[in-house]
Amino acid sequence: MLKGRHVIEPANLSVSEIDEICSLAEQMIVDPKSFQDVCRGKILATLFFEPSTRTRLSFEAAMLHLGGTVEGFADANVTSGTKGETLADTIRVVSSYVDVIAMRTPKEGAALLASQYSPVPVINAGDGGHSHPTQTLTDLLTIRALQGGFEGHTIGFCGDLKFGRTVHSLTQAMSRYKNNKFIFISPEELKVPEYITEDLLKPAGIKFECAEKLEDVIGDLDILYMTRVQKERFFNEQDYIRLKESYILNHEKMKLAKKDMIVLHPLPRVNEIAPEVDSDPRAAYFKQVKYGMYARMALIAKVTGAL
Repeated sequence: MLKGRHVIEPANLSVSEIDEICSLAEQMIVDPKSFQDVCRGKILATLFFEPSTRTRLSFEAAMLHLGGTVEGFADANVTSGTKGETLADTIRVVSSYVDVIAMRTPKEGAALLASQYSPVPVINAGDGGHSHPTQTLTDLLTIRALQGGFEGHTIGFCGDLKFGRTVHSLTQAMSRYKNNKFIFISPEELKVPEYITEDLLKPAGIKFECAEKLEDVIGDLDILYMTRVQKERFFNEQDYIRLKESYILNHEKMKLAKKDMIVLHPLPRVNEIAPEVDSDPRAAYFKQVKYGMYARMALIAKVTGAL
């Protein structure tokens, strides 16, 4: 039972619970009218202490599609935090008004702290570089819908793998399923942390490899997960200039890929996916946005006890 549960990181959800959420989301996609009143009378608080477009609007749209209502803020400067109110007190107050809280903050661990003071479910909508569980649910639902399931895939992560919380979370989630292989494509400066490769994948006997150029491995992939490579992450500007073209997905690189590969991206993108790729049927990142709303609808319905 997910009713009343906090969701702070993907590991809070078992494999069977993820399957349950994805199955409910798929029902909502097929027959949205059957779910348009399930959260009637319930209120979602969106507490966004840092800027967000997709995640905040996706949560709000999800609750509205379920028949509930939304209150909250998208700018920490309009809160009593500017007067010195602690997060614990803010949560105590807000939880008195609502049935579920979605919170984003730049401070790692803040969502966990909030859950310790909230009598209503807290859903972590991103806490610094730590975790973003509903993005992981979004990614999983997209993979299940477009690739038929979670097992037997070769998954490539490309770009900033050191600081990308979405990469870390999805790797952890997909490592729980059988026969998946991971290929990490990045410059040395932005390679995936050792706690993923040495502490998670190696002990479990899960296959993985690292590469520096996307074109060298794109033909092996079933799923390509793109992220931004930011110039400021490099110690040496010459290294950035030398490598930056390796991490731009364009029409020429897509020619090397499988016909049924899908391209995912947590968005926002800057220049790491050329606009010419958008018309390729394998480009799934805007479909991914829509799946994200349904994943959040299913999660909200479950944690509030509406379904």
